[in-house]
Amino acid sequence: MSRTLYLDCFSGASGDMVLGALLDLGLPIEALRDALGSLAVDCGMVTSERVLRSGISATKFRVLEPVAAHADVAPPDGHRRDRDDHQHAHTHPHPHPHGHQHAAGELAQHHSLAEISTYLDRSALSATARERARELFQRLAEAESAIHGVPLERVHLHEVGAVDSIIDVVGAVFGMEWLGAERVVASPLNVGSGTVRCAHGVFPVPAPATLRLLQGAPIYAKGVATELTTPTGALLVTAYADSFGPMPPMRVARIGYGAGDKDFVDYPNVLRMMLGEDDGDAAAERIVSIQCEIDDMNPQLFGPLMDRLYTAGALEVYYAAVQMKKNRPGTLVTVIAPPARRDAISGVLFTETTTIGVRYQEMERERLEREMQPVDTPVGTIRFKIARRGGAIVNAAPEFEDCARAAAERGLPIKEVQARAIKAWMDRES
Repeated sequence: MSRTLYLDCFSGASGDMVLGALLDLGLPIEALRDALGSLAVDCGMVTSERVLRSGISATKFRVLEPVAAHADVAPPDGHRRDRDDHQHAHTHPHPHPHGHQHAAGELAQHHSLAEISTYLDRSALSATARERARELFQRLAEAESAIHGVPLERVHLHEVGAVDSIIDVVGAVFGMEWLGAERVVASPLNVGSGTVRCAHGVFPVPAPATLRLLQGAPIYAKGVATELTTPTGALLVTAYADSFGPMPPMRVARIGYGAGDKDFVDYPNVLRMMLGEDDGDAAAERIVSIQCEIDDMNPQLFGPLMDRLYTAGALEVYYAAVQMKKNRPGTLVTVIAPPARRDAISGVLFTETTTIGVRYQEMERERLEREMQPVDTPVGTIRFKIARRGGAIVNAAPEFEDCARAAAERGLPIKEVQARAIKAWMDRES
């Protein structure tokens, strides 16, 4: 059985809500503080508290600015300042008429991608977590570059490098690694409705950066007329979700609620996370099939194309010969990918082929549980790919590369090695 995490984004998602839900699932606050402290960035005090959102008890993650976190008395206005969760700052440069208030100016400091990379290098995060964090900040910068129409190297990193964004991204990466979920599924994201004011004017919800980061993910608008999904929330959910859809079959072990800042009437402003184990049965997952036909491209390009499609996140790529209009022979390109990777896959098809259009369709697929097992055979150790459904083995096949290697070493036909390996497997099972 594998550990599965389900993100229920019925009230959207933000960085604060993700961290709150992870803390509610058991992430130790001290471990999170140590991870953030190892960045050597003055981010003030990170803390959490229990709050109610429409009668639901949830964890609210907060960041207190250094001046408030370390002072013996409250700030002059009598209140400790912290971030306004759903009223966040966007990934393009603008003042904060609706966002975080920075009395001491610490959290308003901005850092370049290179600086952030340096912070990550000296952090106590694992190598895998550091690389994941870099990828997320890169995505934020690319979204800003696309929105403003400037080269990536000339992007003025504003909210990308704000300390509060660093806290959200790095904290979430650390928390997700601590949780250790092998599979993450997310519901469609509620983005909210209405408008949001930025330096460039009033924009409809979702904001430009949020919408850019949500490309390929299922979204909808429902409930209160306000912004529910923030850029950081969109970034984290789409980065970690293996698929989108209803809750998969699973045995729920723990439930976490991460609170947003606002408390709406009759509408719980929380992100719900459910952690559990699948029951061993094959589970359906959402995928997208992307296709195009090509009849005017150098066939030498199809090999590199397949490599780049897999690099972009494709799960499967295959070509089929087709007869096209004007009686021309052509190639049907089919790519199977997670819905969140549709935009990246389409980009590769448009830039690496001569096609001028693609079509796509979202669907569900069912996969058997799979694992590799070494089997001792008369021709050496051969790995077997074992497939199970409901805990029962329904298929077992020797790994072809192992059989080919054993055949070459012993001067035997590959089919003979395969036959001997299968017999050894059956003898072992019986």
